[in-house]
Amino acid sequence: MAERAGTMLGMGRTVGTRGLGDYELTLIKQDGDRLLFEAHPKDQPPATFAARVATADSVVFELPEHDFPQRVGYRRVGADSVHAWVEGTMNGTMRRVEFPYARVPCPASR
Repeated sequence: MAERAGTMLGMGRTVGTRGLGDYELTLIKQDGDRLLFEAHPKDQPPATFAARVATADSVVFELPEHDFPQRVGYRRVGADSVHAWVEGTMNGTMRRVEFPYARVPCPASR
């Protein structure tokens, strides 16, 4: 969602043949001079990551003590695309998952 009142909201869900498999509500907000990323995943406690690097085109949030991920990043790619990723250590192995996003027309309501 577009920024309003110092916040941006996002929602993702995974749907399969058995219905809703997973979901996550996310919130990016300004807290004084800090930029925070809150993740509210299905069946897990929320986690708040603080921005460690923020430029006009990218931001990386970190929460070193989190299980996985420890870092969440976003980088603008052109006028209508964003490259996002999560990364960190899981079971002693470094892991990174990437998410390319691009603006597309909204399909008609069903």
